[in-house]
Amino acid sequence: MSTPIPAWMWILSAALMAPFAAGAQARLTVPLDAGWRFQKADSHLWQAVTLPHSVDAANSAGAPPYRGTAWYRRTLNWPRQRPGQRHFLEFDGAMLVTQVWINGHHAGRHAGGFARFRFDVTRWLTAGRNEIVVRVDNAPDSDVAPLGGDYSMSGGLYRPVRMITTGDVHFDMLDYGGPGVYFTPSAVSAARASLAWTARVANQRGRTVRAVVTTRLRDAGHRVVATASKAVTLQPHSVSAVILNSVLAAPRLWQGARDPYLYTSEAELRIDGGQPRSLDQLSFQTGIRDIRLDPAQGILLNGARYAVHGVNVHQTSLPGKGTAVSSADIEADYRILEELGVTGLRFAHYQHPQHAYDLADRLGWLVWTEMPLTAAVGGTQAFQANSVQQLRELIRQNSSHPSVMAWGLGNEIYKVDADSAATLALLQRLAHKEDPSRPTVYANCCGPIDGPQASHTDALGSNVYFGWYEGEFAELGPFLDANRARRPATPLSVSEYGAGAGAGQQEDPPRRPLPGGPWHPEQYQALYHEAAWRQLAARPWLWSNFIWVGFDFPSAGRNEGERPGFNDKGLVSFDRGVKKDAYFWYQANWTSRPMVYLTSRRHTQRQAAEVQVKVYSNQPGASLRLNGVDLGARPVAGRIATWQVRLAQGANRLEVSAGSATDSVVWHYQAPPAAPRN
Repeated sequence: MSTPIPAWMWILSAALMAPFAAGAQARLTVPLDAGWRFQKADSHLWQAVTLPHSVDAANSAGAPPYRGTAWYRRTLNWPRQRPGQRHFLEFDGAMLVTQVWINGHHAGRHAGGFARFRFDVTRWLTAGRNEIVVRVDNAPDSDVAPLGGDYSMSGGLYRPVRMITTGDVHFDMLDYGGPGVYFTPSAVSAARASLAWTARVANQRGRTVRAVVTTRLRDAGHRVVATASKAVTLQPHSVSAVILNSVLAAPRLWQGARDPYLYTSEAELRIDGGQPRSLDQLSFQTGIRDIRLDPAQGILLNGARYAVHGVNVHQTSLPGKGTAVSSADIEADYRILEELGVTGLRFAHYQHPQHAYDLADRLGWLVWTEMPLTAAVGGTQAFQANSVQQLRELIRQNSSHPSVMAWGLGNEIYKVDADSAATLALLQRLAHKEDPSRPTVYANCCGPIDGPQASHTDALGSNVYFGWYEGEFAELGPFLDANRARRPATPLSVSEYGAGAGAGQQEDPPRRPLPGGPWHPEQYQALYHEAAWRQLAARPWLWSNFIWVGFDFPSAGRNEGERPGFNDKGLVSFDRGVKKDAYFWYQANWTSRPMVYLTSRRHTQRQAAEVQVKVYSNQPGASLRLNGVDLGARPVAGRIATWQVRLAQGANRLEVSAGSATDSVVWHYQAPPAAPRN
């Protein structure tokens, strides 16, 4: 079935066919999410689907993902082209290797599952009916990162697709999926900030074009507060980098969660001379801030120490949807994290959708974002080239986000060899060339902090699990101190720490579970995090601390805990229905709005009458009532208050208050049957 363009888009298309008028918007974006048919390579059945679509959407319960080929196709009615138009098919993400055909002509290939990419399809697009065919191959590929990782990689066109029409002189649409215009503030202070824009301008005409590039910065009231303009001569069939500079007096700085103030950056490309004609325009939100990592003080945001604590997150994945989620789904996740009190996120272990970065900008969260170099490094030149491509995509698509504080170059690369060293060194050089304003970081787990894998980046993180995979709770702090002694000049952080928990597995007090075993009681995870956070909070020189992980997520290789096929270290369950006890431990530590939480609330069936009641709170004291009887107040010491109580036979209602906050649970006690008399 052919999918027509809505009438309003036909009107815009007609406007684009005419010569560009002064001030006209020179781009048209047409969403292409509806009207697709889908088929796995092992099936002869075509299904009607709407994008975003995951091959494994119906199988998002921890089973191994489909690692093979799938096909998508749709027809598209398109208006008649006029000279000077270019059409770009844009994918926000497709897993893992994508090939596209337009009306039977091969339009391009892209390798990498997490970044935006585009193909110029102008030469094959015709007036009227067009057929678009997309092949996505999610099979493991030794030339494409990542080669490993503790997460399931679901295939498909799992992010939106659109067609973008521009003129034949435009801000480069083929610049590694980036916008073609990049904003960088420098020399930032409360008094002034230097502003720089880099505009990459593509001239696809067969003749020289004289043009003017103008950039503007608007404040939240839409007032122009800075501008720059430059005349350029564009050679035929070329891309030119145009640098524009300006100064902003008394900028309102992006201050993290305290004041995530955003400006709007605008760029316009016009014909120079005669009647001015708009060739291209674009805009995006950005912020002005200075971020530095200091080995002694941690992160300095605009010159002041700023505590960055939060969680690792994989891209949002949900039951029945897999990774083919909506913007509203991502926003719902971020509301949960906002209530938790995070000030930063680590985007594991790859580029996330643009909406995630936009939300971090608006919420004032600092983001460690990384390329998918996980577990292993390939030994081929093709793998190294693909790693370079994916890092360029990550940086060019995200460098204008004020939330992005560091570029992650790798995570837990196990094998120490020449290939790993060469690739990490190459990526370090590339990152500094692409963006000298931000540090690079590597997440180290399996070798010494001064070992070969940890020798390339500007900063380091440690993935540490004392009290879970190895050692005891109390070993975390001394381990970090020893790392600092060995790398005193390097900014250090904790990139991962955590323990598994099943919300349906209750044991109070808990025994230490086997990480790979079937029993992961919720109470043990809470004890783990109580001990870990105390040690991390006592070391403010750590520039960031990230819990592994915010939400439980599919990991088909795992056979452990309450739900095989999942990593259950999340503070929140995979279906988002349960915030585990440990979530509220951090909320008590990271937020100021009055809160109190009764722990072990899901341990509703009790076999002992004498029990401890423990609450988390950010208030100075808390009071408890049991079955209507006041058991008195307790001081909240280190965000915890406890009572020893005796339960009555049957239902027991516990009510706690702390300041204006309250909470309650009902526990049932059934006395064991009396022993038979001899």
